[in-house]
Amino acid sequence: MLQGNFIIDKITNCIEERNTGLIFQTILQPVTVEDLKIVNKKNGWSFSWKKEFKEKNRQVQKLLIVDDPKVHGLISFEPIKSQQYIEMHLIENAPHNFGASKQFLGVAGNLVAFVCKTSFDLGFEGFVAFTAKTKLVSHYAETLGARILFGNNRMGIFPEEAKILVNSYYKNESYD
Repeated sequence: MLQGNFIIDKITNCIEERNTGLIFQTILQPVTVEDLKIVNKKNGWSFSWKKEFKEKNRQVQKLLIVDDPKVHGLISFEPIKSQQYIEMHLIENAPHNFGASKQFLGVAGNLVAFVCKTSFDLGFEGFVAFTAKTKLVSHYAETLGARILFGNNRMGIFPEEAKILVNSYYKNESYD
């Protein structure tokens, strides 16, 4: 099950400072053991990223502004090669990017776009699946174009919607 009440506040080109509207170029990098000393509950993060980091076959990535080491969000996902899709497991905005006083818009969208891009790069045609909290199903359908796969909350982002997300955040690469 995808953990995290992630709200897609805005699909942006990179991330946007809420107060000024300035756009900042971003990069995603693998989380390191050093990062785990900072991204923890003691520092306001909701989830145990150390536990997620130790999960076999999962990739944990951090969203950074280019040339700035401050972490703005994290995502955990797992390529399911036998079925050619990516399973999103956990996503979280940094504490300073959560709630009404958040610093940046577009963090969660950026993280999901990266997972869609990774799905394309692996030859999975952009397909990504996750289990959503029921109260957020319609939100993810509206903002991400995600669709119900089965049950009440098993969702998928299909190739056409994945292309829209990837092309929104990765202007120098085109997924047609």
